[in-house]
Amino acid sequence: MLRTFPSKAAGRPVVVQMRIGELSKATGVDIETIRFYEKSGLLPPPARSDNGYRDYDRPHLERLAFIRHCRALDMSLADVGLLLQSLNSHDPQQLADVDALVDAQLGRVRARLKSMQALEAQLQALKSRCDARHDHHGCGILAELVAAAHGEACACHGHAGDDVGDQTGGRT
Repeated sequence: MLRTFPSKAAGRPVVVQMRIGELSKATGVDIETIRFYEKSGLLPPPARSDNGYRDYDRPHLERLAFIRHCRALDMSLADVGLLLQSLNSHDPQQLADVDALVDAQLGRVRARLKSMQALEAQLQALKSRCDARHDHHGCGILAELVAAAHGEACACHGHAGDDVGDQTGGRT
């Protein structure tokens, strides 16, 4: 259970301390991942209560939410670490490094998108081998996959001479 006290400024309760399970629930980050972030230095170690339990506070909650958001953007842990180091910086070079980091991440995402589009085209070529009349002949998709497993040319990788309209993949 979260332990709170009334805020003098807003009159609302403010989280003072929480256990690791409560922090996990509040952020959607697994307990083992929280411990990993502590060990790797992304999350500072919390204070310990008299009985040895970890007691997390609001800055831990905010930092963990920041880390989680960066990871949702598929940023590496090393990049997250650099971003965390830059959080309160006013150094122009450090802030330019943040911009460069995001540019590099955009480049990686664009490369993956291009790769995924190529994969989509391969799957569409493979799908074109199926005419959905399975009661009249075998499956063209399976024939292509078996042929590729045997080292033969396949529709999905666009080898020269393949006739995409031939539902048997050139095999009888």
